[in-house]
Amino acid sequence: MNADSPDKPFVPLAIAVLTISDTRMPADDRSGNTLVERLEGAGHRLADRAIVPDEVDDIRARVAGWIADPAVDVVITTGGTGFTGRDVTPEAVEPLFEKRMEGFSTIFHLISFQKIGTSTLQSRATAGVANSTYIFCLPGSPGACRDGWDGILAQQLDIRHGPCNFVEILPRLDEHLKRGKLRAPA
Repeated sequence: MNADSPDKPFVPLAIAVLTISDTRMPADDRSGNTLVERLEGAGHRLADRAIVPDEVDDIRARVAGWIADPAVDVVITTGGTGFTGRDVTPEAVEPLFEKRMEGFSTIFHLISFQKIGTSTLQSRATAGVANSTYIFCLPGSPGACRDGWDGILAQQLDIRHGPCNFVEILPRLDEHLKRGKLRAPA
């Protein structure tokens, strides 16, 4: 099933981390810290980091800024994926997607189910691609960030992972734009 290629050189990616919370500050952002520790530990570079409140316009503006920046390869958000009135991350980010990554949510829930059972239903984790940038929206707990990174992203953001991974197709994500078949969101 897995044909990793350890002989390939690692390709570090530039990853931006966005914490979505009305209450977190840099000093107590455990979920954001978890993601930064893991991405840097894997050899990737932190492109930027921010905390924004649970407001659609604030979330969308920050993510849109990063996907417009050619120096950012990946955006990972944490928080705002639940069902309360303040949980608006999918509503803010999904309209930016050119392509949805349906399997991300499925795999995330499979991993999460093994740890928290049916409580995984309370997450609307989502992912997609926009302007040649991968976007992953994780729940706001450190455990969910660990599950998302360790169970999915660590492998898919490593070119040595086989039989395929997100890194090797990164240069081809904008082929549809070059052909004029789809337009990037404004």
